[in-house]
Amino acid sequence: MNSSIYDSFVYVLKKELKKAQGCTEPIAVALSAARARKELGCRPDSMHIIVSANMFKNARCVVVPNSGGEKGIEAAAVLGAFGGDPDNELEVLTTVTDSVRAEAEMFLQDGRCTCEVLNDVEELYVSSILRAGTHSAEVTIANAHTNIVKIKKDDKIILEFHETDKTDPVMTNAKELLTFDNILDFAESVDVDLVRPILTEQLLCNKAISAEGLSKSYGCRVGQTLFLSEEKDVRTLAKARAAAGSDARMNGCDLPVVINSGSGNQGLTVSLPVFTYAESMGAGEEKLLRALCISNLISIFEKKHLGQLSAYCGAVTAAAGVSAALCYLKNGTRKQMADAITNTLATAGGMVCDGAKSSCASKIACALDSAITAYEMSMSGLTFGAGEGIVQNTVDETIRVNGYIGRVGMKSCDSEILNIMAQN
Repeated sequence: MNSSIYDSFVYVLKKELKKAQGCTEPIAVALSAARARKELGCRPDSMHIIVSANMFKNARCVVVPNSGGEKGIEAAAVLGAFGGDPDNELEVLTTVTDSVRAEAEMFLQDGRCTCEVLNDVEELYVSSILRAGTHSAEVTIANAHTNIVKIKKDDKIILEFHETDKTDPVMTNAKELLTFDNILDFAESVDVDLVRPILTEQLLCNKAISAEGLSKSYGCRVGQTLFLSEEKDVRTLAKARAAAGSDARMNGCDLPVVINSGSGNQGLTVSLPVFTYAESMGAGEEKLLRALCISNLISIFEKKHLGQLSAYCGAVTAAAGVSAALCYLKNGTRKQMADAITNTLATAGGMVCDGAKSSCASKIACALDSAITAYEMSMSGLTFGAGEGIVQNTVDETIRVNGYIGRVGMKSCDSEILNIMAQN
């Protein structure tokens, strides 16, 4: 295949598949606060956190890792400021200790950390303002979870980027090359030695947190419920493993995951079911790694059209990538892989995202159930036709309009979800 496409997709996998501890939205809050504390140079007397509505939605109800069970934006921010290491990026809270937790709890109880929600900023936005005496420090993250766009100390701007200044041109160009056929060309031809370290780490981390979720009581135990059900087939195990990882992650487990498109839940969804089916089929390592290239890149392709944060549940885009990967493991044709994606989006497309919390595990299981049905349909030559609802003439077009619906069509839905959440 074209060498520029080949190199670009390796770059995408290296950049997108990163380790993260806990839900990435509160972790971005913690990272912003930790970096501001570093700039301030001392313990803050007060903190004010400004977030976008979508950040509020995704950080409000999830348990912050290494917090002792605390939830919410303020808890993430204070822990980041008092004990986080900004050099660890999405694992910023791994350095939090018992003494830090105790100090943070007192600070929170005293009401020294406040939160404000803004509607006229980027979908992914957090700004942490820390004050100590007459000094202050402010750090802003926007558009991506580790993308620091502004650092201010007292009245001096130390760093400030406009959106276009901080864009990674290599990543932007690489994502423009994402198409269904280009992804399949890459997956079939890539030297697996180039992607093995990335995908092996994804499997190792995500299998570990899944095992934790299956063996212990986290949240509503969606994964455990599936795992202990009477059904013991591969379909149920695939859903159980992915859901269990989310059970643990949404409810404070300190183990990291390898994310996809900025989301740990999407990282769990694109990887664990593919591994489970490959294991049941007796597929070798190379076949598994190529299938994981498909599931990961299809999900990233879909998310490019959808945007970072919206009212559309990202588990659906991840599950659609899984449906194509399962066809590949079964030696399906490209048409069958494309049909599987179409079938998934035509069925589960539009599932709402009402924030990060325990029910994400159940949404993952639902999306995967649709994806597995979609895979089984396509392998039997069955697919929903163009003109039936949102289905278009090509899979690329179906992916595009699906993203448009989530990014543009569901904006008012997102606002109403946020209004309802704010009342509770």
